[in-house]
Formats: sequence, structure tokens, C-alpha cells
Amino acid sequence: MTENLVTTFVDEARELLEDLEKALLQLEQDKHSKDSVGEVFRTMHSLKGSASMFGFDTISNLTHHLESIYQSIREGSRELTEEIFSTTLTCLDHLRNLLEDSQMQDSKTKERHGQLILEIEKLILEDNKQSGAQPTVKVSAEEITYYILFKPVHEILRDGTNPLFLVDDLLQLGTGIAMPFMELPKLNDLVADFSYTGFEIVLSTSKPEKEIQDVFLFVGGDAEIEIRKVGEGNLLEEAKTLEKLKSSQTFVSKLGESYVRSQILSLTQSSIQAVAADLKKAKNTSNVRVSSERLDELMNLVSELVTTQASLTLLAESDPSGELTGIAENVEKITRRLRDNAFTMSLIPIESLVVRFQRLVRDLSNELKKDVDFKVEGADTEIDKSIIEKLSDPLLHLLRNAIDHGIESPEEREKKGKRKQGTILFKSYYSGANVIIEIKDDGAGIKFEKIKKIAIEKGLIAPDVELSENEIINLIFLPGFSTADQITGVSGRGVGMDVVKRNIGDIRGEIEVTTKVGQGSTFQIKLPLTLSIIDGLRVEIGTTEFILPLFAVQKCYEIVTSQLTETFNQWVTLDGQRIPFFFLRQDFNATNEAPYHSQIIKIIQNGNPVGLVVDRIVGDYQAVLKPLGHLYRNQDEFSGATILGDGTVALVIDPVKLIQRHNLSQVASLKKVTPYEK
Repeated sequence: MTENLVTTFVDEARELLEDLEKALLQLEQDKHSKDSVGEVFRTMHSLKGSASMFGFDTISNLTHHLESIYQSIREGSRELTEEIFSTTLTCLDHLRNLLEDSQMQDSKTKERHGQLILEIEKLILEDNKQSGAQPTVKVSAEEITYYILFKPVHEILRDGTNPLFLVDDLLQLGTGIAMPFMELPKLNDLVADFSYTGFEIVLSTSKPEKEIQDVFLFVGGDAEIEIRKVGEGNLLEEAKTLEKLKSSQTFVSKLGESYVRSQILSLTQSSIQAVAADLKKAKNTSNVRVSSERLDELMNLVSELVTTQASLTLLAESDPSGELTGIAENVEKITRRLRDNAFTMSLIPIESLVVRFQRLVRDLSNELKKDVDFKVEGADTEIDKSIIEKLSDPLLHLLRNAIDHGIESPEEREKKGKRKQGTILFKSYYSGANVIIEIKDDGAGIKFEKIKKIAIEKGLIAPDVELSENEIINLIFLPGFSTADQITGVSGRGVGMDVVKRNIGDIRGEIEVTTKVGQGSTFQIKLPLTLSIIDGLRVEIGTTEFILPLFAVQKCYEIVTSQLTETFNQWVTLDGQRIPFFFLRQDFNATNEAPYHSQIIKIIQNGNPVGLVVDRIVGDYQAVLKPLGHLYRNQDEFSGATILGDGTVALVIDPVKLIQRHNLSQVASLKKVTPYEK
């Protein structure tokens, strides 16, 4: 067997295990959900089959044992207990280890495998004692599957009857699908308010046949109606929508009861599972698996194309004949479209992280004996895969803190008049060219006095210093700061929140905290959509050009330079609003004479406007971000560099870090020891 095939299996198995974990966590929310039980069973079945095919017998063996338990649960012959659920999650973690060590060369892995097999066999044995026999595959006898023909007369709409409402009423009785067909006259004979559509419906229901008949009670002679029993049990249970039937209809003539009967009755229990698997494969045929290396290579090539396009545009501007201008404009349009498509391919929904978070919340809340309801909104929000990879650890730490420090014990919450069950909301959404992620809890909130007291004890601030609430909150991001009363496996070692802020800063993100004592806290993270290519504003400071990310720019102003240099406290009034500003000539040590007019670029930092003063705005620019070298890694005010069309290098300014650096000079005076020293 080739190494490529094994690698493909391992990748697919990891995806199946993620799907399995997601289905299990959904099942825990509703232990009587047939859909969730069916999804768990089908995913196990797929994993078992693939593992067996590729020679991963240890995985196949363990999954087979688990599958037997969930077969019984699916049939209704046993209940899903907490013991079964916990054992399944433990097996899930073990299966991930087996992907790395399928031969169980690690003695701990081998020992764990044996223990889990014994635990599962014990559960199966208990099930057999209760039922008195080995579980067998069967369909429920409580339901009956019907074939229904509903062919309204042409004038039915004129009588005020909507056939779609009747079909919907039928489907409410159980599990079913409706297959429309049309019998159209010649074009000249068409009548606008006539109905030419009939329906063939396959319905599995436990309701008596009379309730089906009652749906058509007021239709009377306005439709041709046939109701025929196809078979015992819910024959649609496994292959829910029976796409096989849907794909067979011609929409010009009826399928007929005999065809439906033959199709359904030909689907035995095992073949129904096969159809379901085929449907899942068919659903994925429009997607192509591409390795992350190839995506990275594509982004690199697009980046090179963007740089080359900038050179072409520069050449066209210097061409006296103007023949290159049209070509350059076309290339720029195509490059932008290609760039956007390449971006889309590299975006991953945040949902890929959510399953891991759900598992963390479940396990940690159990460990800390806290009752936590974890809610998720906006899981389909997409973000660059390079950001996703670096975002996992900071988010995990924030969730740990929310459970450990934020959510109170059920007893404490009850004393405060709260629900015993705490809530953590994970929410993500788009905001302009950014993605916002919020982690919100309804716990105890952050106690300002306690934070300030600890900061003084650790020598982080002077005892007599006065700080705003926002400044106090930001103390939690200082290295070595911790509010834990004792060291546990979760917190209290003085590491964490400073690393969270640094890691988020490394991907050009910001983090803000809002809190209310007794009501909870919200950690909001603001992230760029991508790290590779940005739309920038090309500016000149002194004799050097720089790039400012365009998403940070709110508005640009022109002002006489002397009006800025003569101000006392570096505040200026723009559009009737006074805002602080910074001379970037001073920051970057420009030695040439300042121009008569300067440009003020207004950006928003932490909800407040700030002005950055530059000599000249050159124009917009697609900047391909290149990382700075090892010698410049401490230059936080720059997020990278880019190559201009003429081949020169321009540094990309990180306005957030630049403004933070200015603020540090004020903050440092408040502290005995500044944690920002390099």
C-alpha cells in the first residue's frame, strides 16, 4: 500500500473523528435525538470500514465494538447512559492516538487499548443480559410507510385551496418526501391561474391512515387521491430523503406506486446504510481535497503576481504612448479577482475549532463541578487558515479562564439569585475587513480592587497610582499576573493571559475586555481576514515610503504643517472633533525639511479616533506581506514588509502597535517595573 494512500486515510479519519465528536456532543444535548444517534452510528461505520480497508485493524476492532453499542441505542433496545457516553469520548481520544501509533508500539497505548476493549465488552454484556439476546437489525413496527398520489384539478387555486399547504400538512405527520410532477398543455392553452402540478408522496408515519385522509377532508372532488400502504416500519429512516427516488423522477409523468414500492422494498437495512454512505460521498463530489502545501504555494504565486502587476502598472505610467495602460488595467482587474478567489480557497470556518471547544467546556466544567451551557453563534464565519492555526491556543485559554474564574459554582450562583447553570457564549461575525470573536460569560465578572491589589503586591504598579477601570482590566495581560488563590491544573501559575495577548498580537489582532461585577465578562478579539495580502495606503514620511493597512484608515485630511507643530499638547480639531495626533516624522527620524502641507490619517483605536501625520499620501496599493527578518523581530510597530513596483522595499506599519508604543511612555511612569522592556 502506497504511503500516499495511507496519508489520505489518516486525513479522512481525522475528519471522521471530528465529525464523530461533534455528533456526540450534539447527542449529549438531546440523548433521545434519533438523528444524532444515527449520525454517530454512521460515522463509526464509515471509520470502521475505511480502517479495515487500509489495514488499521486496531482502529477497526475498537470502532466495531463501539458500533455494536450504538446499534442497540439506535434500535431503542437500550438507553444512552453517562457511562456509555464517557467511555465513547475516551475511545475517541484513544482513536486519535492510534492514528499515530496503529501498531501500539507505545506500551501505554497498548495498555489503554486493552482496558477500553474490556470496558466496551462489559457494556455489551450488560446489554445482552437485559435483552436476553444479541441485538438484531430491525425496523420499527409502530410506523407504516405509505405511497400517496395527490393530483389536484386545474381549477383548485380558484377555490382558494393551496396544494402546497396540503402537502406540508402531510409531511407534518411523519417522515416523508414529496415528488412533484407536471402535466403541461400546449403553450397557447396555458391558463395563468390553473394548477398543472401533482405530487407523489412517500410518507412513514405512526399516525392512523384516517389522519392522512383527513388532510384532504375539504378537497372533495377537486383532486385525484390515492393512499396505498407500501410496507411496515419507517422505510425512510436511514436514507432520510431517498435521493434515489428523487433522482428517478421525470417531472412529466407519475412514478407510480409499483415503482415506489419496488424501490423502497429493495432497500434492505444494510443497503439503506450503503445508500446513506453513497449520498454522503455524492454530496462531497463537488469538493476537491487539496493539501495545505498546495494552497500555500498558490498564495505565494498570487503574491508574486501582485508584485509583478505593480511593476507593470509603474511601467505603464512611464510609457509615453499609453499602449500599456489598458493592458495594465486589465491585468490589475484579473489579479484582484484571482487574489480574491485564492483568499476564499484558504478560508476555513471557525466551526473547525468549535468541536474542540465544546469538548473542553464539557470536560473542564465536570472537573471543576460547574454546570455550564456552552452556546455558539456564527460558527460558519470564515477566516484564513494561517490565523486559525494560531488562534486555537489563545481561545482555549480564554475559555478555561471563563470556566475557572468567571462562572461560579452552582451553589454560589443560587445564593446570588442566578440560574445554577452558567452560560458561556462563543460568537463570531464579520465587521468590515475584520472578524470579531467574542467569548462572553454570565459569571462573577472582574473585581477591580482585587486586580489592583495583586498588581501592587507583585510590584507591577506603584501603591499610590490612580488607574481607570480600563487600565486596571489591562493589568491582567501583564506577565506573571494571576488572580487564582491556589495553583491548580487549570490556572494559578502566572502564565497565560500575557501569552494570549502576545499570540493575538502576532496575527495582527487586538483584544479588549469589558466586565461588570456580578454579571460577567466579555473578551472581544478583532482579527484581520488574512495575513498574506492587504489593501494598503502608500504614504511618504521623510524620503521613505511606507504602507498603512487600508482597513485601519477612516478618513484623510490635509493641513498646514505649522498648525500642527505649534500645538501645545498634540491635539487637533477635525470635523468639529478634537483628536490626538502623532508626528510619524519624529517616530521614523526624518531628517529632510517637512512639507508645507501635511496629511493626517484618522484611524480608530479602541473606539477612539487618533491621527497619524505623514508628509504625503501616494495612493492605494496591494501589499504582499513578507515577514521581517530575525534581526527586526522586536520592531512591533511594523507587521511586515512589501516590495514596491520599482523593486524597493516598504515597511508595513501596524498602527495599533505604533499607538500602543506611544501610550507605553505614559503607562511606564505608573509602574515600578515595566513588563514591556525588551
